[in-house]
Amino acid sequence: METLHTHYGAIPHVGVVERYADGGVMSCTPGGEVLLQTACGALTPQFTTDDLRRRTVQAISFHPTGNLRALPLERPTCVATPAGEIMAELVTFHPDGSLCRVFPLNGKLSGMWTQEDEGRLAQPVRALTPLGSIEKRLIGLYFNPAGKLLSLTLWPGETLDVPTPQGTLAARVGVAFRPDGTLRSLEPAKPQPVATQAGRVMAYDLDAIGICGDANSLEFSADGTVTRVRTNLSRVVAEGTEGDRLVFEPELRESLCGDGDREITPLQMEFDAAGARLRTKINGDWTALPAARWRLRAEPFVAQFATAFQRLSCSC
Repeated sequence: METLHTHYGAIPHVGVVERYADGGVMSCTPGGEVLLQTACGALTPQFTTDDLRRRTVQAISFHPTGNLRALPLERPTCVATPAGEIMAELVTFHPDGSLCRVFPLNGKLSGMWTQEDEGRLAQPVRALTPLGSIEKRLIGLYFNPAGKLLSLTLWPGETLDVPTPQGTLAARVGVAFRPDGTLRSLEPAKPQPVATQAGRVMAYDLDAIGICGDANSLEFSADGTVTRVRTNLSRVVAEGTEGDRLVFEPELRESLCGDGDREITPLQMEFDAAGARLRTKINGDWTALPAARWRLRAEPFVAQFATAFQRLSCSC
């Protein structure tokens, strides 16, 4: 077994060592137990496997600087973070070596190991956040190089009450912050009314995917106004100064199941001092509506109401 020498200590490795063009190490697979000295304490990389959750040894990866990028851990380990000590199975780092993300669990989902299996291992995590101390099941936490918490990602099914400029709102999936601790965005856990330039909109994205809490469908500016929102339950009527009229509302698309059913897609809105942008398709073109030219009015959208809350079996 060969040994690789790094900033963090010598690593016995197996297999091919991936390298950058200049010869620097990109990744390697540990072949035995070793203790690496990192910015958040002495940590042991994963070097063994099991039959279900971790059937292969995940590689350690490095930035071109030579600093650690991602470090899968051999066992749940208490990691020192700016949010407090957290039991983790995976940690990642910024190029300067500072802590980037912490993941309490790191099991690999497969036909043999499902999200429900992994969820049974998820324990509440106590963390100090801009919202105060919380104790929730978390997928991960994200810090900037200065150690400020930028986002937290909630475990599926977990919710968190968040004080916002629009009152306390229930969040799922994730909550994101600015470096100064002010709220940047959250994913509404249920339809909740928020005030926008178009009037009161029912903020809710049925298709929100709980992979990462860095960017969410309800976003606030630094002064607390809504700058982005998705909705399955509101439409917007735009009336122009020349008498023209446009209507934007959630659309129905063919179900991903391919069985002839249809499902609703959210109306997406963005606002700034110049006006608004709206689109009705997830990756469609935006329609810009300058404030000097258009007056917007939000209204309830009730067509296909039942569809809006029907989760099809093959949907995300």
